[in-house]
Amino acid sequence: MSELPRRAVRRTARLAALPLGYAGRTALGLGKRIGGAPAETVLSEVQQRTAEQLFRTLGELKGGAMKFGQAMSVFEAALPEELAGPYREQLTKLQDSAPPMPTMTVREILTRELGADWKQHLVELDPVPAAAASIGQVHRGTWSDGRAVAVKVQYPGSAEALTSDLRQLSRVARGLGPLVPGLDVKALITEVQARAVEELDYQLEAQAQRAFAAEFRDDPRVVVPDVVADAGTVLVTEWMDSEASLAQVIREGSQEQRDHFGELFLRFMFDAPRRTGLLHADPHPGNFRVVPDPDGQGPGRLGVLDYGAVARLPEGGLPASMGELIRLMLQEDYSELVATLRREGFIRDKIRLEPELLRTYLAPFTEPASQPEFHFSRSWMQEQFKRASDPRSEAYAVALRLNLPPSYMLIHRTFAGGIGVLSQLEATVPFRRILEESLPGFDA
Repeated sequence: MSELPRRAVRRTARLAALPLGYAGRTALGLGKRIGGAPAETVLSEVQQRTAEQLFRTLGELKGGAMKFGQAMSVFEAALPEELAGPYREQLTKLQDSAPPMPTMTVREILTRELGADWKQHLVELDPVPAAAASIGQVHRGTWSDGRAVAVKVQYPGSAEALTSDLRQLSRVARGLGPLVPGLDVKALITEVQARAVEELDYQLEAQAQRAFAAEFRDDPRVVVPDVVADAGTVLVTEWMDSEASLAQVIREGSQEQRDHFGELFLRFMFDAPRRTGLLHADPHPGNFRVVPDPDGQGPGRLGVLDYGAVARLPEGGLPASMGELIRLMLQEDYSELVATLRREGFIRDKIRLEPELLRTYLAPFTEPASQPEFHFSRSWMQEQFKRASDPRSEAYAVALRLNLPPSYMLIHRTFAGGIGVLSQLEATVPFRRILEESLPGFDA
C-alpha cells in the first residue's frame, strides 16, 4: 500500500461495518447462550472479538480513524474491569504502533519536500520505520553534521483521509457507543476534528517543538528533541534514545517506575504551560518515553514527543481561574465558588445549583489535591466515570446543568486524558505539591 486508502466508499464501508459487526457478534452470542454456553464465556468472546475488529480497523486505516482510536485509548482506565480486560491489550497496542508505508513512498516524499539533493543533508536513512502513528511514520537517520535524527514523514492522502474518517465516525457515533459503553464518543470525535487541521501542519508543529526544546534544554527531568529541518509533510528532529514508552511502563513497569514517571508526567503537564505558554495536548502514552539519565545511575528522565496537538494559551499559561476554582473547592467556599463558576461561564445566568449537590459533584476533582500524595488507579477512575455517566446519580444531574466554556474545552480534555494515563500507570504522585508549584491561582 503506497498511501492511505482514500476512496470514500472503501473507507466509509470499513468504518460503517464496526457497529454492524458488533450487532452480529451480539446476535451470535445470544444463539450460543440459548445453546447452553455460560453467559460470562459468551460476553468475553464478544468483547474480545469486538476489540480486535475495532482497533485493528482503526489502526490499519490510520488517518482520522486511528487518531480517534488513540484518543479513545487514553480513557481505557475509566472502563469497568469486566469490559476493560478484553480491550486493554488492543488499546495499548494501538497507542504504540500502526502498519508502515513502503520505503519507496518515503523516498518520493523526501525528494518532493527536501529537494532532489536531500541525501546530501540526510546522509543515512533506515528503511525500516522506528515508529508509525496516525498521520505519519518515523525513520531513524543521520544528518550531515553527524547527528542522529528522527525523520517524520506524513502519509500521502492524510488530509483527505482525516476529513473523511472523522465525518464518517461522526455519522456512526451512536452505533460505536456500545463498543465502549459509557464514553461520549460523539464529543470525543468533535474534539479530534477540532485539532485535526493543526496536526497536519508540520511547520506549525516544528514551531511549537522549537519552543519546548528551547525551554527544556538541559532540564534534569524532561527531554525534548530539537528541530533540525521542516518542509511541508516532513519534519526532521534530533533522535532521542529511549528504553520504552509509558505504554510499556503501564504494561510491565515496577511500582517505583510507575510512581517516578507518573510524577514526571504530571509535572510536565502543569509546568510546561507556565514555562512555554503552550499546552502539549496529546497525552497518550506513546508520546512519552523513558530516557536514561546521563550518568546511567538514576531512574530515568521523561522524553516528550509529538507537538502536533498544542494549545496556544492566550494568558501565557494555564488560566489563573483554574487554580482558583480548585482552591475554592478545597476550602469548601461554595458561595465564592459559584460566583467564580458564573464569572468564568461554567454556570449560565438562569441556572441555580444547590451547594450540597455541587459539593457531591466536585468531590472527585478535589480528592487528589486534598492529601500530600494521591494514588491514581483504574478502580478510582472507574468509580468517577460511573458517577458522571449514571443518569440516576446526583453528579449526573449537576453535570447536565454545568457548561464547559470553549476556552476550557481543550484544557479539560487534555487533563482528563492525563488523569486517565496516571490511572493506567496506577501511580502515586505528590499531586497537591505540584499544583502549589505550577498552577496559577492555586497557592494564593
